[in-house]
Amino acid sequence: MATRRILTGAALLLLSFSTFAGGKQTVPEGYVRVAQAHSVPPESLYSVSLQESSRRLPQGERPWPWTLNVAGKGYRYKTRLEAWQALQVFMKTNSLKRIDVGIAQVNLGWNGQRFTSTWEALDPYVNLNAAAAILRECWDRKPGSWLDAAGCYHHPAGGAPAARYRAFVKSKLAMLQSSPHLPAATAVEQTASASVPDNGLVWIDPRSQ
Repeated sequence: MATRRILTGAALLLLSFSTFAGGKQTVPEGYVRVAQAHSVPPESLYSVSLQESSRRLPQGERPWPWTLNVAGKGYRYKTRLEAWQALQVFMKTNSLKRIDVGIAQVNLGWNGQRFTSTWEALDPYVNLNAAAAILRECWDRKPGSWLDAAGCYHHPAGGAPAARYRAFVKSKLAMLQSSPHLPAATAVEQTASASVPDNGLVWIDPRSQ
């Protein structure tokens, strides 16, 4: 049942609310609700996700939830299980700080503690909640510009990498129209874990869920 719910949620993020107005893409409702739960502009969360994991689909360019980036190289998979299985292999030969996962490409080395498992890290809504929390923390450290917060999301130390990323996200923002106003939402609850190892992740078999 949990797997079916997650697959349905991913489909909503990718396929529903995919209309265009005036040649611009609308922010899907799922992103709006997650962003609102963290007091983040929906356009900021969605543009970051577009920059991190976009894939060309029949509906247009969309963030793709089954995405990995390992040592600077991106990989996109057909299913969550395929992405998870590939991740287990990559983790044997790469530092977690060189692995980004999911729809918003959250880094496992720096932010793995936000997940209870690598399987959960690939849940689109849990991944987005982690990304929104990071964006909010970046804003809180230096309020004033959500583009600056996006640069911090990519490279907290700032400098040229953050500046380049700001420019990329700005180009994604130009593709969007303003988001709809929705009732206040609460953050997606993350699955509790009885035991969490030092690195903050539990290695589990997804077929057991």
